[in-house]
Amino acid sequence: MNISRLGEFGLIQRIRRQIKTGPSVVQGIGDDCAVIRYSRDEYLLYTCDMIVEGIDFTRGTDPVLVGRKAIAVSISDIAACGGIPSHCLVSLGLPKQTPVGVVDRLYKGITGIAREFNVDVVGGDISKADRLVLDVSMAGLVKHRHLALRSAARPGDILFATGSFGGSIRGKHLTFVPRLAESQYLVRNFGVHAMIDVSDGLLQDLSHILAESRVGVI
Repeated sequence: MNISRLGEFGLIQRIRRQIKTGPSVVQGIGDDCAVIRYSRDEYLLYTCDMIVEGIDFTRGTDPVLVGRKAIAVSISDIAACGGIPSHCLVSLGLPKQTPVGVVDRLYKGITGIAREFNVDVVGGDISKADRLVLDVSMAGLVKHRHLALRSAARPGDILFATGSFGGSIRGKHLTFVPRLAESQYLVRNFGVHAMIDVSDGLLQDLSHILAESRVGVI
C-alpha cells in the first residue's frame, strides 16, 4: 500500500501508533499543537507547518504573501489551543537559481506578520530544494485553565465558528488573519472545551474534534 491510498490523516494515525511519549507530554500527535508541561500555571505549545510551491501556493504568488502565510498558519494553530505565540524558527528550501530579491520579499512577509503578533523569529535553516519550501516551527504558552484540545468536546456543547468559510480560490488562504484575539476572548470569558483551526474545510476539520472527543454532532 502506498501513501496515496492511506491518505494524509491515515498516515498520521499510522505514525501516531508508533510514537511513545514521556510524562512531560500532555498532548502529542493529534491536535493543532503539542502540549508540554512547563510551569505551575502554563503549558508550552509547539507546532510546525510546511508550505510547498505547487501545493500551497504557485510560482507566481507574491513572495510577501507566501512568507506571511507561512507564519500565519502556525499562529492560527497556537490560537486553536487557546495559547499565545512567542518564538519561531523559519527554514527555507530554495531552488539554486532563486533570486535574492525573492528571499528578501519572503522575509518582508515573515517579519511583517511576526511583528504584528509579537512573535520573535529566532533562527532556522536553509537547504537546496527543487522548489520553494518554507517550514515554520513555533512555540507559545497557554494557561492551564485556557487549554482547548480537540479531545475535550462534551455532549451538549454548541458548535460556533468565527468568520466565514471558503474563499481560498480567491486567495483568502494567503491573507487571512489568525483568530488570536478571538481565541483569547473566548478562553478568558467562556468555558470553551475544544477548538480547532479550520484549514481543510468545516466538515473535515470538525471530524477531527468528533473523532478525538468520541462524540457526534447535529
